[in-house]
Amino acid sequence: MSEIKKEYTNGELTVVWKPTKCIHAKECVKALPQVYDPIGKPWIKAENATTEELKSQIKKCPSGALSYYMNDESDQEELTFETKIEVLPNGPLLVYGTLSVKDKDGNLETKNKTTAFCRCGASNNKPYCDGSHIQADFKD
Repeated sequence: MSEIKKEYTNGELTVVWKPTKCIHAKECVKALPQVYDPIGKPWIKAENATTEELKSQIKKCPSGALSYYMNDESDQEELTFETKIEVLPNGPLLVYGTLSVKDKDGNLETKNKTTAFCRCGASNNKPYCDGSHIQADFKD
């Protein structure tokens, strides 16, 4: 089964959204409410921001659900980033960079950009965060 992804463009840059990775931290909505409207259709209106504003916001997406590619470049995925780990208060462990993750069944998956790992134990998508920490009222 292939991963669901949706694309939205402003003509110069295309925003890629992978809903199964989204942890609903709402960082996108807070940063660019004119672009990200969770109740709107479509919910992403990339044309409502400059390319630089979109790039800056997308790089801050805590789950990596949002990414982008430049429409005029042949290499449409940024593949490597500096590895960095951040603990979000009351939320997931964020690992930035390119990593290989082996699941409990031994399947290996390459993760690029940002990967959010569950710290609360409530995720239905372990080892990844699915936003369940909010309903579980996880505090740490």
